[in-house]
Amino acid sequence: MERRFGGGRSGGYGDRGPREMHKATCADCGKECEVPFEPDGSRPVYCKDCYSKHRPERRY
Repeated sequence: MERRFGGGRSGGYGDRGPREMHKATCADCGKECEVPFEPDGSRPVYCKDCYSKHRPERRY
Protein backbone atom coordinates (compact mmCIF):
# COMPACT_ATOMS: atom_id res chain seq x y z
CA MET A 1 0.00 0.00 0.00
CA GLU A 2 1.36 3.41 -0.98
CA ARG A 3 1.42 5.94 1.85
CA ARG A 4 0.35 9.48 1.05
CA PHE A 5 1.10 12.43 3.25
CA GLY A 6 -1.30 15.34 3.74
CA GLY A 7 -4.43 13.27 3.24
CA GLY A 8 -3.79 12.90 -0.50
CA ARG A 9 -4.50 16.56 -1.20
CA SER A 10 -2.04 18.52 -3.26
CA GLY A 11 -0.51 21.45 -1.41
CA GLY A 12 -2.36 20.73 1.82
CA TYR A 13 -4.77 23.63 1.36
CA GLY A 14 -7.91 21.60 0.68
CA ASP A 15 -10.67 23.47 -1.13
CA ARG A 16 -9.50 27.03 -0.45
CA GLY A 17 -9.06 27.81 -4.14
CA PRO A 18 -6.32 30.03 -5.56
CA ARG A 19 -4.44 32.34 -3.21
CA GLU A 20 -4.96 36.08 -3.43
CA MET A 21 -1.74 37.70 -4.65
CA HIS A 22 -0.57 41.19 -3.72
CA LYS A 23 1.77 43.47 -5.64
CA ALA A 24 5.07 44.38 -3.98
CA THR A 25 8.44 45.85 -4.87
CA CYS A 26 11.56 43.77 -4.29
CA ALA A 27 13.76 45.27 -1.56
CA ASP A 28 16.92 44.23 -3.45
CA CYS A 29 16.45 44.80 -7.17
CA GLY A 30 13.37 47.08 -7.14
CA LYS A 31 11.47 44.84 -9.55
CA GLU A 32 7.69 44.58 -9.12
CA CYS A 33 6.55 41.13 -7.99
CA GLU A 34 3.52 39.39 -6.50
CA VAL A 35 3.42 37.70 -3.12
CA PRO A 36 0.74 35.56 -1.39
CA PHE A 37 0.45 37.95 1.57
CA GLU A 38 -0.18 41.66 2.04
CA PRO A 39 3.15 43.38 2.82
CA ASP A 40 2.89 45.72 5.81
CA GLY A 41 6.31 47.35 5.44
CA SER A 42 7.74 45.87 8.64
CA ARG A 43 9.91 43.34 6.74
CA PRO A 44 11.59 43.36 3.33
CA VAL A 45 9.89 41.61 0.43
CA TYR A 46 11.97 39.91 -2.26
CA CYS A 47 11.18 38.70 -5.78
CA LYS A 48 11.68 35.01 -6.51
CA ASP A 49 15.24 35.49 -7.78
CA CYS A 50 16.41 37.65 -4.85
CA TYR A 51 14.59 35.52 -2.25
CA SER A 52 16.70 32.52 -3.19
CA LYS A 53 19.83 34.58 -2.33
CA HIS A 54 18.49 35.57 1.11
CA ARG A 55 16.85 32.29 2.14
CA PRO A 56 18.73 30.59 4.99
CA GLU A 57 20.32 27.26 4.21
CA ARG A 58 18.18 24.28 5.15
CA ARG A 59 19.68 21.96 7.73
CA TYR A 60 18.59 18.37 7.97
